Amino acid sequence: MIVARLMPVFAHQGGWDEILWIAGPLLIVGGLLWLANRRANALNDADQSSD
Repeated sequence: MIVARLMPVFAHQGGWDEILWIAGPLLIVGGLLWLANRRANALNDADQSSD
């Protein structure tokens, strides 16, 4: 009975909800790539300064 009441909430909302299915994972992967690049650059800089 509760599921039947919540179905309109999960119904098509004009397109913005589908955008979240694409934008959410892209933002997460992009953020992880940015973080990995930042750490790699920091390691590279530390390695070059020790030489």
